[in-house]
Parts: sequence; structure tokens; C-alpha cells
Amino acid sequence: MVAKVLKSDAEWKAELSPEEFHVLREKGTERPYAGEYWNSKADGTYTCRGCGAELFDSQTKFDSGCGWPSFYDAKPETVEFHDDGTLGMHRIEVKCAACGGHLGHVFPDGPAPTGQRYCINSVSIKLEEK
Repeated sequence: MVAKVLKSDAEWKAELSPEEFHVLREKGTERPYAGEYWNSKADGTYTCRGCGAELFDSQTKFDSGCGWPSFYDAKPETVEFHDDGTLGMHRIEVKCAACGGHLGHVFPDGPAPTGQRYCINSVSIKLEEK
């Protein structure tokens, strides 16, 4: 069971940059190929920029060509999935299980072994290099 992080919008705004707040708390999206980690090959663990929860291992990161960091799996019990019907399409939103921060979306077009592509905003995560 993941410990929940509960904060008011005012608390989040005091801790996050305007862009981080927009993406994590207002479900925004950064531009493709503009984020810090879209092309990163560094080894380590990607954590939630909002609360620090460990989310993705760099060993699951792959180049999907979409312009955002992509992973084929998340660490167990660290993310939640929600239906997203915005923009006139059906997608599955990925949120941090601890703080509820918007991370991105997951699509069924990734590589083995999961076949999943977690398409994640760089501004939602932080790399803790090994």
C-alpha cells in the first residue's frame, strides 16, 4: 500500500514551478522533444517530481520516437490508471499513486515484455542517477 501525500493547491503551488504545477496538478502536457528526459540514456530511478515516489527504472526506458520519455513498465503499485476522454479521444491517464500527480498516458503499443508504452512528461519526473 502506497502512503498518500495530501496537500492543498496552495501548498503545491509553493513547492512546484508553474510548469510543474500545470502538468502535475492541472493535467497539462509539455511539448514533445522539449522535456529534460525525452532522450536521456542515464542510469537510475525516475521519481515523481511532486512527492519523490519511485516510479520507473531507467532499465525500462526506451526510445519510442514520440518526443516524451517512454517506459515499458512502472515499479509495482506506484502508478494509478484513469480513463481520460479529453481531446475527443479515449486514453488511459497515468497518475502517481502517492500524490495523484498527472504523469502522462499509457498506450498498448510498447515493446516486450509488457507491450505497454508509458508516455510520461519530463516535468512530472526527476532522475535519481546511480
